[in-house]
Amino acid sequence: MLTAVVIRSGQALQVHLVSSESSGEPVDLSQCEFKPEATNPTECGPGPSPIIPEMKELAWGAGSFIVFALLMRFFLFPRLKKGMDSRYNSIREGHENADSTRASARSEVAQYEAAVVAAKAEAAKVVDAARATLETERQAAITAANARIATQREAAMAAADAARTAGRSQVESAVVDVVSSAVEIATGKRPDGSAVSRAVADAMSAGVR
Repeated sequence: MLTAVVIRSGQALQVHLVSSESSGEPVDLSQCEFKPEATNPTECGPGPSPIIPEMKELAWGAGSFIVFALLMRFFLFPRLKKGMDSRYNSIREGHENADSTRASARSEVAQYEAAVVAAKAEAAKVVDAARATLETERQAAITAANARIATQREAAMAAADAARTAGRSQVESAVVDVVSSAVEIATGKRPDGSAVSRAVADAMSAGVR
């Protein structure tokens, strides 16, 4: 059976494999890196296992884990949760503000459309009122013009009748003078002026009819 003997020489370590069956030479225990076991005090100890951890390593690992867990529980995780909550609240407020802004925009658009409809209706009323006023004024102007034309026509007819009457009287007077002169020349005496005037008037009236 081979036994590993580790000997420190200065800063270097030397490992020797010694067969306990083939060699009965004593080993210098003062140069052993690891103390000999109680069951075999004549040989150097095998040293720690490279697989099984020591208690101090387990203690340091457990302590580090506990410290890290405490830091996460009381410091790191609350800050992380606070930041996440703040971020979530900010996003939610942004969504709420966007919804309220969208609703406000829709309300403003509806109000604008209602105002446009009301303005169009009011404009239609104003146009209809203006059209009715213009029609009334036009009818009044036509009536006034017709009245003036009728007045002027009546005045012209009256003037024409007056002129016709004046001309007729002058013509009757001239005809009476001519007839009287003709009768006087034919009979040698002056006829009755009233009888001649009446006869001329009757003749002219008959001619007018």
